[in-house]
Amino acid sequence: MKVFKIIINSILICAVATTFLTGCKKLLGLDRQKNYDYHKETLDPHINMTAKAFLLKRADGTPEAPADTVFRWMKKGLDYCGFDLSQYEKPGRTFIFLHNDAVRGFDEEGEIDKGLFFDFPIVDHDINGDPIIDPTTGLPQTHPATQWEDYSKETVKNFFLYLIGEGVYDYYDLNAENTTLQSLLPSNSTATKESMLGYWDPSISAFNAAGGKGFDQQGKFVLRIQNNADIAPIIFNEHSESRSIGFIATNGVVHVYGVALYPSK
Repeated sequence: MKVFKIIINSILICAVATTFLTGCKKLLGLDRQKNYDYHKETLDPHINMTAKAFLLKRADGTPEAPADTVFRWMKKGLDYCGFDLSQYEKPGRTFIFLHNDAVRGFDEEGEIDKGLFFDFPIVDHDINGDPIIDPTTGLPQTHPATQWEDYSKETVKNFFLYLIGEGVYDYYDLNAENTTLQSLLPSNSTATKESMLGYWDPSISAFNAAGGKGFDQQGKFVLRIQNNADIAPIIFNEHSESRSIGFIATNGVVHVYGVALYPSK
């Protein structure tokens, strides 16, 4: 009992002493927590390169960071449709970039269960080349895409044109109300019907058995800040939350998304 009291008293004395002294570094074999200086650091959003250079750098990796290929599937789509990459060098624009996850994501079993390839799947056809219709929904039967080549080049090109907005709208240029941007997509563009994008009806924000336009008919999209407790992402077309935002390129600003984007406001 006497030994127990001595130990308790030693603990109390050392606890008090450490408030004022640097002693009692060890207490019953445990290290005292070390002091450290907190240095606040703000990351520089300037990437000091064009949006095109940023895309290419992080699509194929570099000798310094060979595994940094987060835009690889975006680049695959651009290559497939023959997109003019000089559009990513022109000034005064807001660029919407696709992280690989925005194109296709996988479940634990390796099946595609998210991203553009999942949200706008490919239409199943019978031996005569006609869409197989689900009698319950009246919509075509589908399966997830596995490659950009499952879509028409025209639709893929229009999709990427839609993801470039005129004018620079960084985080501080937006607020909780929607800001409308004019994209490079020409008005009245429509999606082909090899996928469910061709059945997407912007007027009702749903798939339409009779077919849909797919794209916003004015070629416009909207951005706004979502006021959350922890983060404040940029919401694209009232549907998709940004993954990372505000990369300031020498010719505009880049916002990155890791989920499927719907090309109509």
